[in-house]
Amino acid sequence: MAAWCTELANGVVLELHVQPGAKLTEVAGVHGDALKVRLAARPVEGQANAELVRFLAGVFDVPRRNVTLVHGASSRRKRIRIDAPARRPDREWAKPSPGRTGR
Repeated sequence: MAAWCTELANGVVLELHVQPGAKLTEVAGVHGDALKVRLAARPVEGQANAELVRFLAGVFDVPRRNVTLVHGASSRRKRIRIDAPARRPDREWAKPSPGRTGR
């Protein structure tokens, strides 16, 4: 498993580097020891965090309540826990492949 992903008994924890204010919300590869996610939301009044939760809930096929911001609410570096994911796109993201997105 990639350094940015930790398996749990019933979920996964992701270490993320987020880039708010992007044109699209998408996974953009690896940034150091974190997965880079571009967000189509500004970092104003929690908009970027809300977009991140919405995006991850969609790609992991879970309700938003199953996506928890564990650390980094006001930082580009975030730790996110996803409980009971129905899909596991992180396994594909860990494979070396240019131009991949989370959709």
